[in-house]
Amino acid sequence: MRKSMLVRSMAVVSGLAMMAALAACGDNNASSDSTASTDTTEKISGEFSGAGASSQKSAVEAWIAGYQGNNPDAKISYNPSGSGAGVASFLTGAVAWAGSDASLSDDEVSQSKSVCASDATAFEVPVYISPIAIVFNLDGISGKDKHLNLDGETIAKIFDGKITKWNDDAIKSQNSDVDLPDTDITVVHRSDKSGTTKNFLKYVKDVAADAWSYDVGENWPNEVGQGASGTDGVINTVSQADGTIGYADASKAGDLGTIAVKVGEEYVPYSAEAAAKVVDASPLDDTATGDNRIVVKLDHNTTASGAYPVVLVSYDVVCPAYKDAATAKFVKSWLTYVTSEEGQQVAADNAGSAPLSDTMRSKVNESIAAIKTE
Repeated sequence: MRKSMLVRSMAVVSGLAMMAALAACGDNNASSDSTASTDTTEKISGEFSGAGASSQKSAVEAWIAGYQGNNPDAKISYNPSGSGAGVASFLTGAVAWAGSDASLSDDEVSQSKSVCASDATAFEVPVYISPIAIVFNLDGISGKDKHLNLDGETIAKIFDGKITKWNDDAIKSQNSDVDLPDTDITVVHRSDKSGTTKNFLKYVKDVAADAWSYDVGENWPNEVGQGASGTDGVINTVSQADGTIGYADASKAGDLGTIAVKVGEEYVPYSAEAAAKVVDASPLDDTATGDNRIVVKLDHNTTASGAYPVVLVSYDVVCPAYKDAATAKFVKSWLTYVTSEEGQQVAADNAGSAPLSDTMRSKVNESIAAIKTE
């Protein structure tokens, strides 16, 4: 990776400084001017790679195209190997950043000292907000934009193998207008270490603790159903057999049926807008200790009308200081673009994600500004 000598334009520095100052003063309506560092005459060059969350795949592909359009001498690659594998690669120094649908553990934060410069520790910021679709394939019933209604307890019992037929009374009672068949339910889950799994299980645990006895983690906790690797693996497996049900980033739901989840007294199908309602109403996780970390503690038990609580917030994991100056300059520039209004709209257009709010962007910009480039 060759080093490049760059001088940040005064416009970008001033803009970042102003946003950081506003955020520090507690102004949650700080300007979200999205002019990224890529929109200057000073360009990033070199080869840079990331790895991690497969949920981000479509968004990252679009981000790379947009970023390289402004920085043609920057060669960027991303391996959608899964959140766990991506963070592991980052912690060996093999990639400049990791995409992760799960926040860093305390141990991972400590380990990051070995790859970050100046005895600093890694931090994560949200870059991609998306509903997790509970997808199903049922002959004559499933299809694009077709839904079945389920509450959290029923979802938990299905994925724990306690409900095994599609015409079980618990499902029929919530879908009285659907002629449900006596078909076996086949659960499909991630076989790899996955932040999507962790986010899905957090929802299940929070809303149906009495029906879900397992700890929440990035690995699937029981022997029910069959595993598939990555988001695409789950979607492909569900698509191939009648009676299947699984979970995946909603951008990949395609022509499969999806579950409308019970929230309060209504059933809410997934949408970017419905997911954003939950994220904006949720607090930050104060247990995520460490400088610059921004971790959302999702309120899965919300009763807000029109909110869809099965949500993943996917993060980019980076260092505040790198041993290589060119990498530091790229990462700061990349994150600025990805989290800008422009970058978030690119993700929304190509992956159906929910853009960061101005309030969240203000917080994120403060963390990005902490990355040292000299």
